[in-house]
Amino acid sequence: MEQIKTFFSDYFTWISLPSITASDILEIFIIAFVIYQVIKWIKNTRAWALVKGLLVLVAFCVLAALLELDVILWIIKNAISVGIIAVVILFQPELRKALEELGKRNIVPTIWGLDERNENKRFSDKAIDEIVKATYELARSKTGALIVIEQNIKLTEYERTGIPIDAVITSQLLVNIFEHNTPLHDGAVIIRDNKVSAATCYLPLSDNMELSKELGTRHRAAVGISENADCLTIVVSEETGKVSVTENGILKRNIDGEHLRERLALAQDRTGASVSKNAFKSLKGRINHEKKANK
Repeated sequence: MEQIKTFFSDYFTWISLPSITASDILEIFIIAFVIYQVIKWIKNTRAWALVKGLLVLVAFCVLAALLELDVILWIIKNAISVGIIAVVILFQPELRKALEELGKRNIVPTIWGLDERNENKRFSDKAIDEIVKATYELARSKTGALIVIEQNIKLTEYERTGIPIDAVITSQLLVNIFEHNTPLHDGAVIIRDNKVSAATCYLPLSDNMELSKELGTRHRAAVGISENADCLTIVVSEETGKVSVTENGILKRNIDGEHLRERLALAQDRTGASVSKNAFKSLKGRINHEKKANK
């Protein structure tokens, strides 16, 4: 036994646990909370794409250091000061909005996870039924409509350009909003979770020169918002009554109710785990069919 004690005392004397006080625990908790909130904020904004770009640059710098590329390392070293300013400029809109949200938010419920907004919640099957029903009622009457369904990236900046609604999704509400000669018919409707969040919202127009010249402002706005966020956008043409959807900057025209329901089902689940393989196959087949029809 004495030999064992001597062995541990000789070879493990360098191992010692630091003394941890209550202030250290509090400091760890605060730092962890701040890092978590920053990561969550970045993932819910367009800043996430910029962060991924910065990570690629960092990986390139590490590779240059490993390969001892001296000229490239010299350029990177001298560009760091300018790069910091460039990052601040790139993130300026997001930083300003983050500070605004921080001023508006109730800190205590957020810290303890009691925020009344359920981050894992999107929209229900009933909401899908109401959206599909309203879309094709508007299509039959050739009433133009633009419905934006928020997903992971928050559309708060576009929501502010419209009029707050905060009402449960119903087909009657959506049809009435886009009815001609009503105060709310012009602009887009933004849907968040199971509610119509805002109406008459202004969206950015796409600069994509490959879009058909026969498409109007409504379709270009739908493509524009899908280029800036991961939302799903539904467009009803006022001229033809045809329904289109946009996602990731891609416009799919002249879709039917079943296809729209499938697209909404894909957008309903954040992880996509609940969508069956048959739904994916059906969706793929319909997309291929539309490609042939649009040629």
